[in-house]
Amino acid sequence: MQEWTERYTHAVMDTFGPPQRVLVRGEGAYVWDADGRRYLDLLAGIAVNALGHAHPTLTAAVSAQLGTLGHVSNFFGTPTQIALAERLLALCGAPDGSRVFFTNSGTEANEAAFKMARRTGRPRVLALEGGFHGRTMGALALTSKAAYREPFEPLPGGVEHVRFDDVAALEEAFSAEAVAARGEVAALVVEPVQGEAGVRSLSPGYLVAARELTAQHGALLVLDEVQTGVGRTGSWLAVQQPDLGGGILPDVVTLAKGLGGGFPVGAVIAYGERAATLLGRGQHGTTFGGNPVAAAAALATLGVIERDGLLENVRTVGQSLREGITAAGNPLVAGVRGRGLLLAVLLTRPVAAEVARAALDAGLIVNAVAPDAIRLAPPLVLTPEQARDVVAFFADLSLPEPEPTETRT
Repeated sequence: MQEWTERYTHAVMDTFGPPQRVLVRGEGAYVWDADGRRYLDLLAGIAVNALGHAHPTLTAAVSAQLGTLGHVSNFFGTPTQIALAERLLALCGAPDGSRVFFTNSGTEANEAAFKMARRTGRPRVLALEGGFHGRTMGALALTSKAAYREPFEPLPGGVEHVRFDDVAALEEAFSAEAVAARGEVAALVVEPVQGEAGVRSLSPGYLVAARELTAQHGALLVLDEVQTGVGRTGSWLAVQQPDLGGGILPDVVTLAKGLGGGFPVGAVIAYGERAATLLGRGQHGTTFGGNPVAAAAALATLGVIERDGLLENVRTVGQSLREGITAAGNPLVAGVRGRGLLLAVLLTRPVAAEVARAALDAGLIVNAVAPDAIRLAPPLVLTPEQARDVVAFFADLSLPEPEPTETRT
C-alpha cells in the first residue's frame, strides 16, 4: 500500500489529499486494501454503492450490456435508456407529461435543474444555508459553503441562501417586498436531508410549506435527492416519507449517487408538462448521459432493491443502528440523527477526524462530515450482524481527554 500511495502522490492531482488507504477489491459491504486488510464499508463511496461491492446481478447486467451495445450518441435511443426513464417516472409518482433527462452525476443533474430555473425568465433562485449541490459553477452557486464558493467567484448570479428549516425566512423571500426589490423567484432548490452539512433533516411541515409557497408564486420546487434518493432513507425518495413530504409532488427531482449502484449515472425528473418542456431542443445536452451501460446498471440496481426488499432492510437496520449506538451510552456520543441508512453519529467533542481514524484502524470506513459528526451511509445490503459490529465500535470508543489549556495572567 505504501508503494501505491507514493505513486498516487506523483500522478493524481492533490485535490483530495493523500488516500487514507488504497483499496483493491470489494464484496458485499466489505472492501480490502492493497495489503490484504478487510474493512466494513460504512460510507459506500459516499452513499453510492447501494448494492455493496461486486453484486452479481449488477456486474452481470453491466457486462451483458457492454457486450451488446456500449455507447451511442443521443441522436439515437436505446431500450435500456427508455425503460429506465419509464421506471423512474413510475417510482417517483410523476404525473402524465413528465419526462427524464439523464446525466453522469448529481452535480450535472443539479446544473440542468439550474438551467431549467433560468428558462422561466425569472431572476431569483433560492437555496438553503448548509446545502451542498455540487462543484460545477452553477451547482456551486447553489451551494452555500463559503470555502467552496469563494475561490471561484464570481459565480452565476441571482442565487439567495435562506436560513435552513425556517419557514418564516422562506415566506420573507417570497414576500411582496422581496419581489419588488429583487424580482420574482424562479425556483427553490432544497435537499430533504442535508448530507454534507452533517445529515440534517428538514422538520415535518417544511416541505409542505415550501410546496404551498412555490405553487402560490409560480416558482419551481426542485428537490435535490442526489444523496437521499434510491432507497437511502427507506423509501424511493425521501420526500415520499409522510412526515417529511406529506404527499407533495415537486416540480423537479435530481438523482445520482446510488442510482447506478457504483456506475456513474444521474437523472433529472421533471414533473408535468410545464417542467418537462423548460429545456427545449438544443438547449442542453450530454455525451455520455443515459448511455445504455449506465441505464442497464441503474435498472439492475432498482430491480435488486425491489426484489430483495432492501427498502425494508434500510428501515430496520437503520433503526437498529440508531437505537443501538444511542443505548450504548458512550460519553463521547451525544446522539444519532438521520433517516434510514443516512445517519450522523453526533459527538460531544469536535473529534470527528480522530474518531474516523480510530474506526479505520478498527476496520470500519466512516466519514467525519463535520467536526462533531460522523456520517454513516453504508450499502443498503448492510446486515443486522454487521450493524452490531458498528454499534460495538461506538460502545467501546475511547479517545484521550484533551489536555487542559494553561491559563496565564
